[in-house]
Amino acid sequence: MDMDIDENSTAKGNERRTKLIMVILVGAPGSGKSTFCELVMASSSRPWVRICQDTIGNGKSGTKAQCLKSAASALNDGKSVFVDRCNLEIEQRSEFVKLGSSLVDVHAVVLDLPAQLCISRSVKRTGHEGNLSGGKAAAVVNKMLQKKELPNLNEGFKRITFCHSETEVQSAIDTYKSLGLHDALPDGCFGQKNADKKVQLGIMRFLKKAENPAKTCSNANTNKDFPSSQTTQEKKESSCTMLSNVNKESEKGEKPGVRSLENNISESDSPTLAFPSISTSDFKFSHEKAAEIIVEMVEEFMDKLGNARLVMVDLSHGSKILSLVKAKAAKKNICSTKFFTFVGDITKLKSDGGLHCNVIANAANWRLKPGGGGVNAAIFSAAGPSLEEATKQQAKSLRPGNVVAVQLPSTSPLFNREGVTHVIHVLGPNMNPQRPNYLNNDYDEGCKLLRDAYSSLFQAFISIVKDEFKSAKGIDERLGSAPSESRKHSEDTHHKFKRAELQIPERSKKWKGTQESAEALNQNNNKISHKMSKHWGSWAQALYNTAMYPERHANTVLETSDDVVVLNDIYPKARKHLLIVARYEGLDQLADVHKEHLPLLKTMHAVGMKWIDKFIHDDASLVFRLGYHSAPSMRQLHLHVISQDFDSSHLKNKKHWNSFNTDFFRDSVDVIDEVSSHGKAIIKDDESLMSMEFRCNRCRSAHPNLPKLKTHISKCQSPFPSTLLEGGRLVNASGNSRNSLS
Repeated sequence: MDMDIDENSTAKGNERRTKLIMVILVGAPGSGKSTFCELVMASSSRPWVRICQDTIGNGKSGTKAQCLKSAASALNDGKSVFVDRCNLEIEQRSEFVKLGSSLVDVHAVVLDLPAQLCISRSVKRTGHEGNLSGGKAAAVVNKMLQKKELPNLNEGFKRITFCHSETEVQSAIDTYKSLGLHDALPDGCFGQKNADKKVQLGIMRFLKKAENPAKTCSNANTNKDFPSSQTTQEKKESSCTMLSNVNKESEKGEKPGVRSLENNISESDSPTLAFPSISTSDFKFSHEKAAEIIVEMVEEFMDKLGNARLVMVDLSHGSKILSLVKAKAAKKNICSTKFFTFVGDITKLKSDGGLHCNVIANAANWRLKPGGGGVNAAIFSAAGPSLEEATKQQAKSLRPGNVVAVQLPSTSPLFNREGVTHVIHVLGPNMNPQRPNYLNNDYDEGCKLLRDAYSSLFQAFISIVKDEFKSAKGIDERLGSAPSESRKHSEDTHHKFKRAELQIPERSKKWKGTQESAEALNQNNNKISHKMSKHWGSWAQALYNTAMYPERHANTVLETSDDVVVLNDIYPKARKHLLIVARYEGLDQLADVHKEHLPLLKTMHAVGMKWIDKFIHDDASLVFRLGYHSAPSMRQLHLHVISQDFDSSHLKNKKHWNSFNTDFFRDSVDVIDEVSSHGKAIIKDDESLMSMEFRCNRCRSAHPNLPKLKTHISKCQSPFPSTLLEGGRLVNASGNSRNSLS
């Protein structure tokens, strides 16, 4: 639909033509679009009209065509316009964008708030104009977020502002409130966190891998010459980089980041290393020389990073080294999505600054001990005693130019609060005569050592990322691309790492002491428990967080007791699929279970049986099985209660099928018997189980692919195998297999 704007009638009565603005708000229900409009219009000197599809039809819901007509009419009357619709897809925005002209700038304000916050608001609100509230709101928000396409300057927008937190939303509101009748805002894209980042997942979709969104806009400003009427807020915003919290090194020294109100949902950021300047503080190394080397080494590693990022961090807004590095990186045209600077506390980047860095570097001392001041003391303090203990296992000392990569135990506060999985200790060259390894101002040797230090640091980070990728790939190959347990956030990978690989970079010949420690650790690998060798990425914490804090997840938890929580599997592999999750600390998986946990196992089984009774009461045709995965992808012991129809669109591949229909799936009654008799359960984590051919779970006939298997099992009336019919492994309406577990 084409709408013509009469340029002669636009800004009628004004001797000086006013540049009109049409702001297309983009956001899910509950993101705050209507509130945004109301707050701007209440105090703006510029005349605005709000076009809302929920009320366009004489106070009732209308059509997109009505909205387009009203928007064109308002612009012809010389009024700026807010388009208050969800506008989450390009197709929904395109006809509004066409209303732009030489006299009308089209902006987008993207309210990209956490899905859980939008759902919570939508569910709880009353009197909504579109009558979207209560239980149906969650499904609507989820459905919309699945189709979300972030706006791009190439669509025809003059300006796009991304808001990822309530603080950023308020900042955008203030920006538009301050616009006078003849004021304008700079063109470009502001506040976007990562141009290559996958779209935020809906709360009901966080198990699935996101599809690649359309290529999003650059953070570059296309207009360097701002109008003289530009407000202070606009000038300040125009200097923002890709991350709205990054590099806000303003003269006023405001805090670089603000805590999100919904930190219980972490973001699916790219793997990120945060590192401080090495040697320029206590070791008195030349800032100018250090900045040259930092930018040189960053440039060298750019092509090796893949989708990973490097962030240089300093606590001070007036940091000389940050300013030098930033200026030199700009001259080299280094990609600002892969390398940028950040002002903040390296131990609180996520909680205070909204920047998730899964690896941080520590400017360590040669003894690898806490103490002193600065970054080293802060990181050891924030990570807790577990960092010092884990470091001791790796090495006793460190020589200049080298690094030691240490994986944080899941008990570390830095892991739990900030999502930091690894700390890389690095020691640089010393030009301070009061400190060990003084180089007597030999900058030839010092520059060589500093290059070695940064090269080893970046290489260790890349090794961590590669190892995480291998681990995540292994999980996908074993359980498929959408594991059946609930995930809080999707794209953070499962964190395992081979300590020896990470500890020894390419320059390992200089690492004699450290290498000996690594070899000794490898010799003792058999002594490390299964629990200690498995570390969980932030996405894998969802069940743990739900079990420990069920009150925060009231919308998804079906039942809570002192021992367990019950919830639906977000991606059920059958018509009925529940998870009974233990609420005990230290029980991450079946391998952690011992004889003292026998009462808990029986409680979990009993709760599962209770829910089966409810399901069978409603549908007597259902048959159930209760069991555990031998090697789960999600932290926190959980029991699957799954109907044997396997009638689900989420059952998509051989790994999904075999994870429930081979020995990989351990029946609850067998686990209870094994723990009772032997003190532990048998773990059957054989990779070959995941690649077994498709076989019917009843007649055991083989099938070439999943569609044919699904067609077969929908009709198969054969009895289940005798192994399942015995010992209480199956539960049906006739009471078959209901053995007592007392």
